[in-house]
Amino acid sequence: MSLIPRAPNVKPGEKFDVIVVGLGPAAYGAALYSARYMLKTLVIGETPGGQLTEAGEVDDYLGLAGINAGDMIKTFSAHVAKYNVPILMDRVESLSKSGEEFVVRTKRRGDYSAKAVVLAIGVKRRKLGVPGEDQFAGRGVSYCSVCDAPLFKGKRVVVVGGGNSALEGAELLTRYATKVYLVHRRDEFRAQPIYVKLVKEKPNVEFLLNSRVTKIEGEKLVRRVTVESLKDGKTTELEVDGIFIEIGFDPDVEFAKRNGIETDEFGYIKVDEWMRTNVPGVFAAGDCTQMWIGFRQVVTAAAQAAVAAHSAYNYINELKGNTGGA
Repeated sequence: MSLIPRAPNVKPGEKFDVIVVGLGPAAYGAALYSARYMLKTLVIGETPGGQLTEAGEVDDYLGLAGINAGDMIKTFSAHVAKYNVPILMDRVESLSKSGEEFVVRTKRRGDYSAKAVVLAIGVKRRKLGVPGEDQFAGRGVSYCSVCDAPLFKGKRVVVVGGGNSALEGAELLTRYATKVYLVHRRDEFRAQPIYVKLVKEKPNVEFLLNSRVTKIEGEKLVRRVTVESLKDGKTTELEVDGIFIEIGFDPDVEFAKRNGIETDEFGYIKVDEWMRTNVPGVFAAGDCTQMWIGFRQVVTAAAQAAVAAHSAYNYINELKGNTGGA
């Protein structure tokens, strides 16, 4: 099965009803619903699967129990391909309005136009940047405790971070793992006090404060994590089965800014309950939005995507009504 449908017949300057920007679960979801509304749809993105490519096994999407992340991406892609939605592998540089249409400019393939645009550009998880992190991604290195905690039942794990996601993740992991090491660069937490209190009450948690992870090692899977004290430089090697890196996200603030898309104070795209941005005709879905921060899941991205496509369909129908179109 091909990972993505090709788009050999799509030519620069071609007009569409909807252009979806991105190639993660939200983008696939928006493309599917848009196509099912009989809207001529184009998807433009760079990495099939988005952040899902960093996952290993996914066991929290209804009906796809224990599916490999790569197989999940292929499943999403195949469903979209059923509706003959073309996908261009490219980066969208800008959006501009021309009459009642948006001109979507790509880095390599030229310009395309659409009556509505759905932004599903995701975010980038912050990484530690230490040896072994990329090597063991999806093989013991995880960036989502909520997603992967059940996979570590009876295991020993490390959680890195000091915010809400790290403390919530550590608390959740205590229900599955036999031992949880919480590594944080400071001796105080940014997380809400209630989360800190809950974790401190757990007997199987050990706090390694004023410390940082310097190395991740293993064979096929993670087996060891090296932690360095920021006070005296002393290093400790922990025998563990996994490491959860919960140090936050980086939204694409510059993309939103140069295209006039309003964001919140953290850089996430502002949307209302119908996934509408401040620009009429531009919708957003998935991790790039300010909706449900702290609960980033494939299923929530897909839900937002369905709503965004529905709103795009209604918006286009309103345009037709306003201009006398069929």
